[in-house]
Amino acid sequence: MDVRFPKIAEQLLLIERELRLQGWWDELPPSAEALNSVEPFSVDTLDFEQWLQWIFLPRMKAILENNLPLPNASGIQEMAEMVFAARNVQGKDRQLQVLLKEFDQLITASR
Repeated sequence: MDVRFPKIAEQLLLIERELRLQGWWDELPPSAEALNSVEPFSVDTLDFEQWLQWIFLPRMKAILENNLPLPNASGIQEMAEMVFAARNVQGKDRQLQVLLKEFDQLITASR
């Protein structure tokens, strides 16, 4: 098991918690078609927060649960920065961006 797994698992829970606190957690999943987008971050079919909830978090949890190799790099915080810069969310996104940056750092940390 990769020594980063416990910290990454905790970080994923913090990201989920923040999505819920901000009211960005959906109870119903998007359509199967929306979830099957081939575009990066599913930008053509999902909001960024939906992508985090329905694509990113489940994939990362599957990696941890199945002891699969972690990605070599992550640029999720950069994507969040671009998404939120285009919106007027008045700082609601700051904590989420901090958590995503910490996730990116965990991914690139040496094993």
